[in-house]
Amino acid sequence: MKSAWCFVLSVLLLSGLFFTPSVLYAQPQATSAAFCQATTQDGYSLNKKLYADKVHGFWLGLSIANWTGLVTEMDKIGGEGPAGKFYTRQDWKTKDQPSIWGQGIPSNLSATIDWVLADKDEVWGSDDDSDIEYIYLKLMHDSKKPLLSAEQIRDGWLAHIYKDSETPFKTAEGKPENFLWVSNQQAFDLMQQNILPPFTGMPANNPHYDMIDAQLTTELFGILSPFRADIASKLAYLPIRTTAYGEAADIANFYVVMHALSAAVDPTKAIQPQLLQIAKQARAELPSNQYPAKMYDYVWSLYQSGISWEEARDKLYQRYQVEAKDGYEITGKKLYCNGCFAAGINFAASLVSLFYGEGDMQETIKIAVLAGWDSDNPAATWGGLYGFILGKTGVEQAFGRSFSDKFNIHRTRKGFANNGIDNFDQMALMATAIVDQVVVQHMAVKTTAKTAADEKCWHIPAFVAPIVSPL
Repeated sequence: MKSAWCFVLSVLLLSGLFFTPSVLYAQPQATSAAFCQATTQDGYSLNKKLYADKVHGFWLGLSIANWTGLVTEMDKIGGEGPAGKFYTRQDWKTKDQPSIWGQGIPSNLSATIDWVLADKDEVWGSDDDSDIEYIYLKLMHDSKKPLLSAEQIRDGWLAHIYKDSETPFKTAEGKPENFLWVSNQQAFDLMQQNILPPFTGMPANNPHYDMIDAQLTTELFGILSPFRADIASKLAYLPIRTTAYGEAADIANFYVVMHALSAAVDPTKAIQPQLLQIAKQARAELPSNQYPAKMYDYVWSLYQSGISWEEARDKLYQRYQVEAKDGYEITGKKLYCNGCFAAGINFAASLVSLFYGEGDMQETIKIAVLAGWDSDNPAATWGGLYGFILGKTGVEQAFGRSFSDKFNIHRTRKGFANNGIDNFDQMALMATAIVDQVVVQHMAVKTTAKTAADEKCWHIPAFVAPIVSPL
């Protein structure tokens, strides 16, 4: 297994760390591998076939966690009534309870809180945790320009998202359904008025700028810039600000950074300390005087204290949703269960599952599913991250079985070839082609005559902090 790894692992947990502005990067460690040339202290090497397997794992892990999380989505939000009594670990594989908007009806995906999986002869459906990322994947691939313009984003959204007046989908109440949450919907409406990003995510135009929407749509940019969080953040900057502003944008970027840095995580070694290290690096991107950084530090302190994840979850509910500490206050809003759809509460809940998952994919997803609030969102985030770290083969080993590789983007969106049916291998090939462009266009790698090893591998230069001249 180790011989198959041809990219250079950062020495995150050993030595050689050095600081750059905001982000803590690690020096790559020189090594050689069967299909990649040896790298130096100046960069990383990553085998393209291995990367494609990791991208397959990303989409597979995201789908497993997304659909499992939908079973408990909005079942438990705190407060009075049945929704106030949070789930605990003992509730796994017990009867699913109704969501706050389910009119007393539990999820139709599963009668019990359990894995929702697609067998080999079935098809994974898109959801709002995957479908706009798929749109971005296609836009970048087809244009051969990974840095999307405002016009490209607008045109892609308008081409592939249903308007309420034309959608064939209906809610249980018979209302039009186009699978957009509030800030995404507002941005989509603004685009129809020819208002472009980032203005579609600014407070003056979008009152929902501080909601979770950007967290659903942008993690993909991290895996399209492996090792290089600086470039991943650059690629994701405008897509994030299509629907988010301020702290909500910072939180979305936190996940982008983690996905980029996860390329250096070696799944043949203990995963937890490596995950905690890249989480620490992503934390360095958060302004320390604002609530996301304070949330991170608070949840981290709870984890270190040794209390259970359930106790930690209950404490963050009290601290943030009830008491609005650390500047986390949805001023004047009584929306979405007292602000529980605001970016922060889901961010804090996601950290509980990340820390307490202890480097185990299944355990991390289970905690995310049971932790409460918009549970499919953190579950999908970490399912995708673990899937990218482990790859398709590793995900199958983690679950002891194989899965469908088919994906139906037309479950929620429109306008794609083959009536919307794609597969994870083809999606991984699109991602590989995009990384080819990222390396050339954004990593200052010159296009020269390639050796056989170059055809099989990327040689990715390490981040070098710009030199700032003294005043």
